[in-house]
Amino acid sequence: MPTSHDLKGLMKFLAREEWRDCFDEVFEDHFGPVLEAGEMDFEDIAEILGDNWAMTLWGCAFEDFLTQDFEVEGGNIVDEYLKRRGWKENAQVKAYMQALRTSVMSLYEVSEIVPGKSLIARDLIRGGEPIIVSEGTATKTLKQWDQIAARIVPVLGKNVFAGGLLPFTPTATDALFDGLRQMFGKKNTKKLPAIKDKELRAAASMFTLSWLFDTLERAMGLPSMQNADGDELVFHDVRFPLATGVTQKAIAARVSNIPGMAQENAKFWNWLEQKPKHGAREQTGPSFDATMDNGARVLGNVELKGKFLHLSTNSAERAHMGTILIQQAVGDLVRVPLTEIRTIEQMMAERPLCDGEAPADKIPPEIAEQVVHQFMDRQYRDTLDQPVGMLGNKTPRQAVKSAAGRKKVAEWLKYLENQSSRQPNPADPMATYSFEWMWHELGVIDLRQ
Repeated sequence: MPTSHDLKGLMKFLAREEWRDCFDEVFEDHFGPVLEAGEMDFEDIAEILGDNWAMTLWGCAFEDFLTQDFEVEGGNIVDEYLKRRGWKENAQVKAYMQALRTSVMSLYEVSEIVPGKSLIARDLIRGGEPIIVSEGTATKTLKQWDQIAARIVPVLGKNVFAGGLLPFTPTATDALFDGLRQMFGKKNTKKLPAIKDKELRAAASMFTLSWLFDTLERAMGLPSMQNADGDELVFHDVRFPLATGVTQKAIAARVSNIPGMAQENAKFWNWLEQKPKHGAREQTGPSFDATMDNGARVLGNVELKGKFLHLSTNSAERAHMGTILIQQAVGDLVRVPLTEIRTIEQMMAERPLCDGEAPADKIPPEIAEQVVHQFMDRQYRDTLDQPVGMLGNKTPRQAVKSAAGRKKVAEWLKYLENQSSRQPNPADPMATYSFEWMWHELGVIDLRQ
């Protein structure tokens, strides 16, 4: 007995030569840039990521193909199949095929997950009211505030996911949004333009490409995520120890004179691009960079913390260039710098122990949870008054003073919650930590939806 998601008949119909050629065009849109950049075949993707992901990716291309009209007899394969073979299918299958025919791939944030039953999905691209989705499988693995690329289609009174569902990391989301801004003419702002369903439907391959570039990078390091200069995206924190007797005020005066340093406050600067970099390498994958409200690209940040001057940036090349600029400006006021290199995942997962604190697995679970939660309370309370990269290097308390900043703070808090919940053991103190107090403290609890 066929299920409501049974597309076997359509897949057999795909074997007809006219539809095979049309599908090849769509397949190339979804996978061509990745296969070319990695000098691989689609079978290599299956070998690297596994057959299940390969089938899901193929399904993303196939579902996109079902929405398109071509210059062949019948125009659209769903219309032609239902006209010629629809009598073979039951009402649920036909309803599902017709829903896929007009479906749109978008990026959703999920919440209120009921494992095995349902979830709430909020469209991060088109906006609108969140909707309830009936879902049995994905709800068992998805976490609060996860972001997924998917098609939500109505079938006989319920909203369901189509088969091509891809979990997006923040890096993949940044790459996707950057691509959408470039496609629809919003290159110098973080805000997405208003995108109509027809336009978003035409951009379906960007979801596959953004996910694949990000996933392959993490799986095998090829091709790497890049910044706008074509440099590999690797986060660097260069720490310059202040020389004995040197004050922060003396350092600040020198840093403020460095070309491109835009001072945010007494101890913090945004290092801005003065003019486009000549000779930048050709980009082979998605890229992203932070920009100011006026469109100026942020190359990095400089901050005074205690007895150190910190330079933070997202590539080895920029770290090297920034180090030279700072050393030329401050001279012997600082000593030889130390450099720490970290990925986004490492930065979010770090949890140093307090002095004298024992590892969690050496003490009773209930005591470990209490200790970790107390530490996280202190850590995050301090964070409320520190510049945060995801907030444009403003502190959370500064950011919530504007409507746009409040939205960014809500996104940041969701990211913290999501990362904390992704522990292998759901009883881990990190996974059980509640961030609700931060929402109330910052006055954005109304945006926790």
